[in-house]
Amino acid sequence: MSYTKQALGNEFFVKSHDILFEQGLSDVDINIQKWDNTKCFFSNGDRSAIPFDIFSASFYMLSRYEEYLPHVKDEFGRFTAEESLAYNSGFLHQPVVDIWAYKFKAALQAQFPDFKFPNKNYSVKPIIDVPSPYKYKLKGFLRTVVGVLSDFSKFRIVSLYDRFGVLLRFKNDPHDTFKYLLNRQKNTRFKFLFFFLIGELTTYDKGVSPNKRDFISLIKHVADYCQVGLKISFFALEDEKRLKREKAKMEDILNTNLIASRQSHSKLNLPETYRYLISLEIKEDFTMGYPNHIGFRAGSCTPFLFYDLDYEVQTPLKITPYQLMDVALLKQWSLLDKKKVLNELISSIKAVNGEFVPVFHNYTFSEDKEWEGFKELFNLILDSVDQN
Repeated sequence: MSYTKQALGNEFFVKSHDILFEQGLSDVDINIQKWDNTKCFFSNGDRSAIPFDIFSASFYMLSRYEEYLPHVKDEFGRFTAEESLAYNSGFLHQPVVDIWAYKFKAALQAQFPDFKFPNKNYSVKPIIDVPSPYKYKLKGFLRTVVGVLSDFSKFRIVSLYDRFGVLLRFKNDPHDTFKYLLNRQKNTRFKFLFFFLIGELTTYDKGVSPNKRDFISLIKHVADYCQVGLKISFFALEDEKRLKREKAKMEDILNTNLIASRQSHSKLNLPETYRYLISLEIKEDFTMGYPNHIGFRAGSCTPFLFYDLDYEVQTPLKITPYQLMDVALLKQWSLLDKKKVLNELISSIKAVNGEFVPVFHNYTFSEDKEWEGFKELFNLILDSVDQN
């Protein structure tokens, strides 16, 4: 096989684009074209064994090249789906990098029929994001008083009844859904991954203090049955000292090294955020995705190692992209529509034997009206592995 500008003879030849041979970043000219039932770019002519330089195209998608280029951020300072090539070219809903890999495999098999490829299987990695474990419990005197006054001023009688019921301990906290989740975990053969926020109270993060004994007990209890990672607070993303404190606190609670992280509000600053994680020896991150859009931010449903474009180096940090956050399903009005969209996503991941990583929150499984039917959707995801 050769990967060059010109074929050397009759070998398996893939014509190369310039991007993999460049140093630094440049404004890359991208022309999206159809390729059977998908799309691709970096077309490379007739002589090539495949019609596109999928190595360069995959590198562009997985390195998040476009996120280093100038773009408009949202109010949280995030790169949005609307700014992405995938969204604007109509292939955000497809794991294009994995699809291209299978096309490459088919072309190789045609030329080398005796070569044996390893098999992959579809899998599910459910994420439970916990920005705050409770709606009313452990919020402290001042926040509780402010909450009560707010309920009074807005005539939220049901909220007042629930709040006092929880505080007087004759009602369960509405967002305390951990018993349900741990029961589901016990009946499922793959591990859920919980991310707990233990950062300080700020405008963006309104969790519970990690110094509260009941909260520490909850994290330890969940860790007995599931995997637990750190939900990094919003301001810790740009403050390495704060991030270090949060990591140390979580390791102290878990009594083991922290493996995985997720950023508050799914905010990523490339490459700084990932460099902080690498310097703190965090092994895996689960922030690569769009909170408000279903799809494949990096074009893939296969975990990959972060490549630092500035330093031109592959790092040891494993990026596990998520394809769905629960809030994105709220755009669909009926439960039937939600199921339809979810089944389409599952089918697209199964087609490439990828890893489905959905992000749900602890409050998603509450009795709140807006989350009606979400337990059923969660079960549909869990059951999708057995239908493989």
